[in-house]
Amino acid sequence: MKKAAILGSTGSIGTQTLEIARTNKDIGITALAARNNITLLEEQIREFRPKLAAVWSREKAAELRSRVRDLEVKIVSGMDGLLEVACEPEAEILVTAIVGMIGILPTIEAIKAGKDIALANKETLVTAGHIIMPLAREKDVSILPVDSEHSAIFQSLQGGQEKALHKILLTASGGPFRGKKREELADIQVEDALKHPNWTMGRKITIDSSTMVNKGLEVIEAKWLFGMSVDQIQVVVQPQSIIHSMVEYKDGAVIAQLGTPDMKLPIQYALYYPERRYLPGDRLDFSALSQITFEQPDMDTFFGLRLAYEAGRAGGTLPTVFNAANERAVAMFLEREIRYLEIPEMIQACMEAHKNLADPTVEEILKTEQETYEFIKNRW
Repeated sequence: MKKAAILGSTGSIGTQTLEIARTNKDIGITALAARNNITLLEEQIREFRPKLAAVWSREKAAELRSRVRDLEVKIVSGMDGLLEVACEPEAEILVTAIVGMIGILPTIEAIKAGKDIALANKETLVTAGHIIMPLAREKDVSILPVDSEHSAIFQSLQGGQEKALHKILLTASGGPFRGKKREELADIQVEDALKHPNWTMGRKITIDSSTMVNKGLEVIEAKWLFGMSVDQIQVVVQPQSIIHSMVEYKDGAVIAQLGTPDMKLPIQYALYYPERRYLPGDRLDFSALSQITFEQPDMDTFFGLRLAYEAGRAGGTLPTVFNAANERAVAMFLEREIRYLEIPEMIQACMEAHKNLADPTVEEILKTEQETYEFIKNRW
């Protein structure tokens, strides 16, 4: 039986990972971590019986500890708790499904402990890819992408011809505002931005998809995962979300991975790689599929994507600024503290004010994050 630990077990990716474990019955869950949803976490503990569980708040941890006192499970909290979950001795693979830069340190420690990583926390590579990927190679650890697009690229490279790779074609649905111009987005409300046409995701990533900042983060993530420059990664809008991404080889051949919009496929592929298993769910019906269309992204209206390319080319601490500014801007928008169009405007202002630092340490990355938050606090 394969054994796994999950960071972010109560979120969208985490709950779907547990669905896969429930269906297949041959994945043991040794450790779980959630932010503060202890009601769902208690249910997960009672079903999957991990040895270890973590929540961020010490107070919530104490409450959870009381709730599950009839079980043999250790309850921990804070960053120390996340690190303990990440390094749980029996786990062979760590699913990093938490959102934000909080995932950097646990991922690093898990790699040092020899764990394979099922990576759904894109911020880790966006901000610290220059640290994560060399460390994974040093420790002979696999980084298995869980994002639908990066999994599609990974699957398309399984012919073993990575050295012949010429370009990555990273697909995007275009989000709920595809085709709109900037002036049409001035009065967008939270409810509008949370209506993604194809995917069901967490609130933060759904907003990121609507601004196309999420696609920008994926461009930078793909740079590190597949050893490409950002200029070898082309975003292609594919509104039906049927083609999840493609690779183009030196001879002009293009290999694509197609499927219905279902995150359980890339999650299961990462958990069982290189084995493919039966997955219940809808299948593509090509007799009913009338067309698959393509468009170029509008980087004037959705200029957060253009800013991501700038950050990815520059490297250093600029991707951290891009990511941190977006995290804070999205949080403020969800709290109705800023307008929708202020999200990319805030990112741009932070990037323009930043003095880039090449090849930063983890400490310098985290310091840059805090400096970005401070800049926003003083400016907005």
